[in-house]
Amino acid sequence: MAAPLPDLVHQTYRSLFSEDPLLVRSPGRINLIGEHTDYNQGWVLPAAIDKQIVAAIGKRDDQLIQLHALDQGQTYSTTLHGIERSGLLWPDYVLGVVQQLIRSQYPLQGFNLVFAGDIPQGAGLSSSAALECATAFALNELFSLDISRLDMALAAQAAENDFVGVKCGLMDQFASLFGQERQLIKLDCADFSHEYIPFNHPDIQLILFDTRVKHSLASSAYNERREQCERGVALIRKHHPAVTSLRDATAEQLNRYVKPVNETVYQRCLYVVSEIQRVQDGCDDLKKNDLMSFGKRMFETHEGLRHQYEVSCHELDLLVDLMQGREAVLGARMMGGGFGGCTINMVKAGEVPDVIYAITHTYRRKTGKELQVYLARPSGGTTVLS
Repeated sequence: MAAPLPDLVHQTYRSLFSEDPLLVRSPGRINLIGEHTDYNQGWVLPAAIDKQIVAAIGKRDDQLIQLHALDQGQTYSTTLHGIERSGLLWPDYVLGVVQQLIRSQYPLQGFNLVFAGDIPQGAGLSSSAALECATAFALNELFSLDISRLDMALAAQAAENDFVGVKCGLMDQFASLFGQERQLIKLDCADFSHEYIPFNHPDIQLILFDTRVKHSLASSAYNERREQCERGVALIRKHHPAVTSLRDATAEQLNRYVKPVNETVYQRCLYVVSEIQRVQDGCDDLKKNDLMSFGKRMFETHEGLRHQYEVSCHELDLLVDLMQGREAVLGARMMGGGFGGCTINMVKAGEVPDVIYAITHTYRRKTGKELQVYLARPSGGTTVLS
């Protein structure tokens, strides 16, 4: 039987560097509701999950950075003052964080780092953010830097934005660092204030169905949607200068100032304004233990992403359609930026095997693709293991 992930990472570090390391785990994340609301200054509802990156780290007495990716079987070396993009991608998530800490004048020296993970890559579960957060947290512990969790999250986000070149919001890194067992995080993306929403339902299982597709539209369409949201805000601001994001906008304002000018921009903005409200209403549902109502909002979110925001795809729509009308299913929707990746589904725990069997077989028959299935539960955030 394979060794547990922390043991494997620890043993690999010892074999490479002949010393015991500091060991850190940092989880991936899901988002139950609140899609494309983060860059519109709205709310999101993520949770850290029980899949993680484990990193082993130790100090060096020089300026060298030695990185080893166990899953890739690759090693990369550079120096603290020679940081540049690696051409391999995976080192960049580590090096980008180091660069941010150096810019903030934190006292670093060389280090060795070995990592591996069980977060499925390419499924939209933020394995990259988990690696960034593991790096920031490990360096903070190793060098006693006294960085707050929020500042670690911001450094990790800046690494992905500025060094890796992906213009993500803060949700992924925040969820990875601030996750708690059996809790969802209602995160306000305007000021990063947050509230924990209990999600302790042993009779409910969260299932991720991975389409195994990523359509090439994803990045260009993402940027286009951001621009369309900004155009909608600009049209409203001509009449209401206090409206600086769709968080501040109302459906009535969209109807009056945006719809007559551009129907497509109107639909994009109407989805976002509706979704921001759905997060608020969904959190109220959860506080009342009304999972049926929350699940209906998940289906509504998917309809909005499919028809108004237009970031879904055939495979995602098929999976959500297959979940409609099943008594065992409370809610389902696409999760993430769109055009592929996963759906997230709330299913009665006792019915999980039957649902998985039915969906995987139908998906294979209709698409010719094998469906990947992952079970997830809200988990604790980034922490020291040893």
